Amino acid sequence: MTVTAAAPPRSPRPAVADRDLRSLLLIRHFERALLRLFERGVLSGTTHTCLGQEYVPVALSALLRDDDFVFSNHRGHGHFLARHPDPHGLLAEIMGREGALCGGVGGSQHIYHQRFLSTGVQGESLPVATGVALKLAGTGALACAYIGDGTWGEGAVYEALNMASLWRVPLLVVVEHNGIAQSTPTSVQMAGTIAARAAAFGVRHHHVASADVEEIRAGLAPLLDAVRTEPSPLVVEFATHRLGPHSKGDDTRSPEEIRRVRESDWYDRYAEADPERFARIDAEQRDLVERVVAEVSARPAAASVAPSAPSPEARP
Repeated sequence: MTVTAAAPPRSPRPAVADRDLRSLLLIRHFERALLRLFERGVLSGTTHTCLGQEYVPVALSALLRDDDFVFSNHRGHGHFLARHPDPHGLLAEIMGREGALCGGVGGSQHIYHQRFLSTGVQGESLPVATGVALKLAGTGALACAYIGDGTWGEGAVYEALNMASLWRVPLLVVVEHNGIAQSTPTSVQMAGTIAARAAAFGVRHHHVASADVEEIRAGLAPLLDAVRTEPSPLVVEFATHRLGPHSKGDDTRSPEEIRRVRESDWYDRYAEADPERFARIDAEQRDLVERVVAEVSARPAAASVAPSAPSPEARP
C-alpha cells in the first residue's frame, strides 16, 4: 500500500502576515509560470517545482539571519525566493538571459548568490553545509540545508550527520518529507524513520505537521536559537506534499491520491481564511510574475551563454 506523509492539519484560520502571503503567492505563481514556459519550449533542460511546499521556506525565512548560509536542492526556487525576493534575476538565470544571477550557466538547479547555494545532486550539499557550519561555530550564524526524504538514501547524509554531531556544529537540516522520492513512494524505499536515523547520531529531531507559517515559526524559533548558541545540529522534518510530478510528467500516483494531496494544499486554506485579502494579494502577485516573465523574455541572451561570433580570422 502506498503511504504518503501525513496531511498538515486543516487549521480553520491559519495566521499569515501580508509580507508572508506575498512571498507564498510569489513562489506559487513563479512556479506555475515556469511550467507554462517549459510547455512552450522556452526553457532548456528541466525544471522541478515546489508547488505545495512553498510555506516551508517562507516560514523559515524570518528565522534566518543575513550571515546564515542556505544550501538548497533541485527543487529550490521557493528556497531562493523566500530568501531573496528577486524573481527577475532567478528567471533570467533559468532562461539564460541578461541579468542572470550566475550568468545563465547555473540554470534552474545550480545557483550561487551571496550565501545561497543550490545543487541538483542529491545529498551533495549536506557535507558542504557541515563544513561551512564548522567555520561558523561561535559566530551565532548557522548553515541551513534543505533535503527531501529521498535524499536519506544517500550515504553522504550519514557521513555529514556523523561529523556534524561529533564536531557540534550549528547545522540545520530541513527535510521536506513529501512522501515520494521522484516516483517511488517513501514507504517502499526507506525503512524506519527519519527521527530514528537522526537519533542514531545523537542529533535532535523536530517534526512539523502544520502549514501555518506563524505556528511553525513559534515552534522553531527557540530550537534555532539553541542551534546557534550551543551549538549543535538539528533535523527539522516537515510533513508536506508535492502537488505536481517530480519534474513535468513523471507522476505515478493514482488520481485518488493526487486528489487527496491537492485537498490538503495550503493555498485553499489560506484563501478560505480571509477571501478578500487573499484574492487581492493573489492577483497582485500573479500580475507581478506575468510582468517579470514578459520583461525577462524580452532580454537578450546572457553574454556567457550567447553564441559567440566567429573571429575575423575564421571568416572566409
